[in-house]
Amino acid sequence: MSKPDDTIRVLIPLTVRKKNGRPKILPPADYRPSEDQTQDPHILRAIGRAWGWRRRMEAGEFATIQELAEAVGLAERHVSRQLRLAYLAPEVLKRLTCGREASAVSLYDLCFLAGEAWQEQVVRAVGA
Repeated sequence: MSKPDDTIRVLIPLTVRKKNGRPKILPPADYRPSEDQTQDPHILRAIGRAWGWRRRMEAGEFATIQELAEAVGLAERHVSRQLRLAYLAPEVLKRLTCGREASAVSLYDLCFLAGEAWQEQVVRAVGA
């Protein structure tokens, strides 16, 4: 990256469908979960919500996390913590959303990994 306008794009192959009037995140069609280990739906939902919030913040819809928290009706501390999930390493996101292995950490602990180096995130999140 030599120019300040260079960007990194992360593609997460998820589909959002409405089920009973609520959005539901679905994995790719060719994904076959193993019977003994599956992804935590709470982690998938939190990652999807964090990316949605991140896009809204970057689009200028909200200037601060406090404004975002008030708009979505959640505590500022909760929104701030969950928003960190949108800044996880691409490999961690790939393994959590598309991989068959279960996460080695809880959703709460996962929120604090964004400040770590990407290699450290992979080791701590999926135990690789």
